[in-house]
Amino acid sequence: MKGTSIAEVRGFPETGRGSLYLVGTPIGNLEDITLRALRILRQVDLIACEDTRQTQKLLNHFGLKTQTTSYHEHNEITKAAELVLRMEEGARIALVSDAGMPGISDPGYRLVHLCIRHRISIVPVPGPSAVVAALAASGLPTHAFQFVGFLPPKKSARRKFLQTLAASLSTTIAFESPRRVLATLQDIRAVLGDPPVVVTRELTKVHEEFLRGRCSEVLAELRKRPAIPGEITLVIGPESEQPPAAVHTQPLRERVRQLMEEQKLSRMDALKAVARERHLSKSQAYREYES
Repeated sequence: MKGTSIAEVRGFPETGRGSLYLVGTPIGNLEDITLRALRILRQVDLIACEDTRQTQKLLNHFGLKTQTTSYHEHNEITKAAELVLRMEEGARIALVSDAGMPGISDPGYRLVHLCIRHRISIVPVPGPSAVVAALAASGLPTHAFQFVGFLPPKKSARRKFLQTLAASLSTTIAFESPRRVLATLQDIRAVLGDPPVVVTRELTKVHEEFLRGRCSEVLAELRKRPAIPGEITLVIGPESEQPPAAVHTQPLRERVRQLMEEQKLSRMDALKAVARERHLSKSQAYREYES
């Protein structure tokens, strides 16, 4: 493998144009980095980092000497153009965030978008993801889920957003600040009733923890603690855990009544939920309901 270029390893010839490599990095445990990620980080011309100091710790741990440059939310508008210019001249650049996949609630979107406009090859190098790790170990339904990033920090906006989840049949994953997690759970309790939730803390790290239960139960446990340190990923389950295959075999009218009873929805909200899960338009669902 030594002396083999990135392009040759990927199976296409050198073109003279550069590429952008979106490299996933560990979210805690450094052993979670992939062999491919290490090779890419070693062979690229430059690593664009959310925080060069954080990335340097990773590089030092694995003995990598690749040059780094900062690329973060405060400079990405101007820096993206600079990096694209270097790639047009042939540079191969890796983009990394402090943890996880770049661009997922981290800087990266503008650079990817600009690369697409300039026909620069974009190569994802998958790695750890707090979103997927939390969902997989949550014990909540995984057949349909949505990731919503960080929840709104202000109470009124947060409650308004949570109201949009009332008729959802999918699991929701969000990042949350440890300073706000109690307030967020209180809002979930007030807006959504008492759905199943999982608070994951310090994923893949020494003090990794999963708190599972009804929202009221998890809230009661966290209220006992003097502090809630660490990075938190919050998973909110749907009230109904009925799998889609079973749902679709029910008569539509019966399914609407079921959601009205289980989730305390109005008939119209339940009808909209059924339309979404069966990939029907609202008018189609309404006609079937009335037939």
